[in-house]
Amino acid sequence: MVKTGIEAIAFYVPKLYVSMDNLANARGIEAEKLKRGLGLNKMAIPDFGEDAATFAANALLDLINQNNIDPSTIGRVYLGTESAVDGSKPTATYAVEVVEKELSSIYGARSFKHCDILDMTFACVGAVDAMHNCLDWVKQNPSRKAVVIASDLSKYSINSTGEYTQGAGAVAILITSNPSLLEIKDVWGVASKSEGDFFKPRRVHKKADLLKSIITHLNLKLSEEQINSFLTSTTSEFWSDTNEIVEVFKEEPVFDGQFSNACYKDRIAEALNNFNTQKETDFTTWNQIIFHLPYAYHGRRIIFDNWLEWIKKSGTFTLLEDEIGKQSLANEKEWLKKAYKSSLYKEYIQNTIQAGELASSEIGNMYTASIFMALLSFLSYSYKNSKEISGQTIGFISYGSGSKSKVFEGVLQPNWSDKIKHLNLFEYLDQRTSIDVDIYEKLHNSSLSKPVLGNTIRLSHMETEATDYGLRRYKKD
Repeated sequence: MVKTGIEAIAFYVPKLYVSMDNLANARGIEAEKLKRGLGLNKMAIPDFGEDAATFAANALLDLINQNNIDPSTIGRVYLGTESAVDGSKPTATYAVEVVEKELSSIYGARSFKHCDILDMTFACVGAVDAMHNCLDWVKQNPSRKAVVIASDLSKYSINSTGEYTQGAGAVAILITSNPSLLEIKDVWGVASKSEGDFFKPRRVHKKADLLKSIITHLNLKLSEEQINSFLTSTTSEFWSDTNEIVEVFKEEPVFDGQFSNACYKDRIAEALNNFNTQKETDFTTWNQIIFHLPYAYHGRRIIFDNWLEWIKKSGTFTLLEDEIGKQSLANEKEWLKKAYKSSLYKEYIQNTIQAGELASSEIGNMYTASIFMALLSFLSYSYKNSKEISGQTIGFISYGSGSKSKVFEGVLQPNWSDKIKHLNLFEYLDQRTSIDVDIYEKLHNSSLSKPVLGNTIRLSHMETEATDYGLRRYKKD
């Protein structure tokens, strides 16, 4: 059987960030609770004109340039995102279009002409779905190459409970046979259930009600007849639309944090069990676990109950009882707190989880890209600290609200370090520009009219003519 997996990897993270110290101070929150409790140090902030298409384009362009890939050899570009910039035209097409233009002087016009381009959406697991699909496609013909991009903007309402977990960016990976970086094995554990733990609905408002609210706010006296007359006779582009309702899409989701955590926990338990029925596995033997991370320390919290079950089966449980005492139903809650803080679990976190959290602490939630950034964080940390990890088995635990989990594993290849040594992930994150909370809020509310920084791919303008109204145009500064 031909090996398939990740040949190369690249990333893009916006160059602006807000420190958790500054945000906590502005919101009246104790910063140390966010930093020590959740692992949050900074959150990446998109500049004016940046979105899921520009993140994806920057990551794709770097993947090609850094690895000298001829675009004409790429048969697929599949994008996983829940931050699509259009309801019909794939966000991936916008990204590929601007990258084609940037590469035209080297590879000629339309270098992706025969490439299959697609978006896939299932909340935060969408890019894992895209990768799963592309791995199967490459297996059918080992000469094929596919690029999978995970690109997202995590945006919550100002002053909401999710605000401090925000983040943004993209990771692009090249999928090939006989990969140099990571072989991904064929066993996949899957668990799905329709849930409403997190979603982005189309909000609907009656146009007449909107107009009445304006009239009331301005203390005007207009009759129902006058209001209807205005709506039927006005030439205003907005008010003259014949639809009686206005559909509003917002990046800010409807979510229930505690319920979403419960769904995440339930789905991964089911997916791990599904994985185990296909390949009986002692999960404690995974050298590293890479998670989807809504915040940096989420993985260590969400896997704790599973870890307890694993060590019971492996015989290590007695060491935990020696340290904190016998498990007791009478004091179950207190015993679990002690177990979570035990030296045994702290050692497990340090050896198996922590390296994948480091980038998330500096970026925030990247939705689909968070699990791939966690992989890159682990690899970059290992390279920087001269750790020999060739041949190690990595377990991946992904989750998407709505809800679905996929569990799979990969094996690091002998030349893994050659594929990431040029990326300088942590150096890049250290060199970003800090912005104050006032600038962040203006960017969040779309009240700035020009970028804070330059030298990146960004939205140039949106067309206004009738036949291409709203079509997005991108360019590199």
